[in-house]
Amino acid sequence: MSIHTATITWQAGAQGFRRGRFSRVHRWQFDGGLEVTAAAAPSVIPAQWTDAAAIDPEEAFVAAIASCHMMSFLHVANRAGFEVTRYDDTAVGHLAQRDDGERWIARVELEPRVTWGEGEPPDAAAEAALHEHAHTICFIANSVASEIVITPRRA
Repeated sequence: MSIHTATITWQAGAQGFRRGRFSRVHRWQFDGGLEVTAAAAPSVIPAQWTDAAAIDPEEAFVAAIASCHMMSFLHVANRAGFEVTRYDDTAVGHLAQRDDGERWIARVELEPRVTWGEGEPPDAAAEAALHEHAHTICFIANSVASEIVITPRRA
């Protein structure tokens, strides 16, 4: 199989680490060379210790699920003989609290909108079946405990 890597780098500044007064801003570097700024979600950590413009792990988790579903869907649609010319999704993750008090992303909602190319596009039921098949082969969806709900939006 394959291996996928990410390098995460954080360094303490002059703030009071022992008192919890430190920046959560850090860097993600990926094997292709892309680097992005990441930080704790502003809804989790006070604004002065994070960066609202940075990617937070919760957003990345939701994006990974949505991206994997899209790539799986494009594969399934192609294999079924359909042409896709555009795919848009606004994915939403819902943070919840477990019975033990810990928080987790309990639900991720995908709302893909597919624009079909030449030829007869699938009807709503056939498109839903393509999404269901894509969901079953998505590596990320198969790796998480969160509920993933897919509600296709018709273009």
